[in-house]
Amino acid sequence: MSSSSVTPLRARGLATLSRLSGAETGLLLGAAALLALALFGPVLPASAHQHDFADQRTLWGIPCALDVLSNLAFALAGAWGWWGLRRVPPAALDAISRALAALFFGGLLCTAAGSALYHWQPQDAGLLWDRLGMVLPFAGLLGLAAASRVSARAGVAAASAVLLAGPLAVWAWVRTGNLLPWAVVQLGGLLVVLALACLPRRVGGLALHLGMVVVLYALAKLLEAADHSVFEATGGWVSGHSLKHVLAAGAAWPVMTALGSLVALRHSDAAVMPRVMPSGQNGAHAVGVARRSGA
Repeated sequence: MSSSSVTPLRARGLATLSRLSGAETGLLLGAAALLALALFGPVLPASAHQHDFADQRTLWGIPCALDVLSNLAFALAGAWGWWGLRRVPPAALDAISRALAALFFGGLLCTAAGSALYHWQPQDAGLLWDRLGMVLPFAGLLGLAAASRVSARAGVAAASAVLLAGPLAVWAWVRTGNLLPWAVVQLGGLLVVLALACLPRRVGGLALHLGMVVVLYALAKLLEAADHSVFEATGGWVSGHSLKHVLAAGAAWPVMTALGSLVALRHSDAAVMPRVMPSGQNGAHAVGVARRSGA
């Protein structure tokens, strides 16, 4: 390629960068930092006891029953979210946010299936599908967060980055045993959502309570780490990992609430419209009635 053809390409690249907003530039730099950490950070081996969950009870013929059945929380959240998304009128939500929400709720259904499969017989083969299923709601949620706080194209870029990085991180773990890239995808994404929660909602963006998402997911991770401790503290009634599933599924609540507010707003607007719509030629009849009723 000649230098004369390289120069216009470089100029177009610089022009594209110059059109990025401050928040978009920040997201790009954050993604670059996370990528560098995943590629050049220290090797993080998986725990030798990663499959040794506290609750090993078999109920109704289901092994590790509560760890399996608690995934119903993901399935219910995903199904409820799909139903709520279908009720949102087309004009009330932009196409990109709708697609990202669909990815998020569909991902919850995949997470329920993958996690239940894994916990039925905990081993690396099942954990592979568990983690691949988790990539989808991560991508949808991070995309929704970026779209609601930064821009629609930032939402698409964030979701696409997770959809690419997530499977690669799982592949790296399978090939090398290094868990760091997956930890960067999971916990690094949570840090990005936390940073986005500090930004004001953009005009027209979905009213997501990102702080609530971060709190619920952080509590879920704490319960996961305290799996055996919670099981002992509750007298063997429930483990921390089972509760982790429920709280992690609860992180879908802010998304469902934001969509529900759009439906409620649409209904309230429809209820007001008949009182303000003109009737008769040029609305003269309605204006006359309003004047007589106000006299």
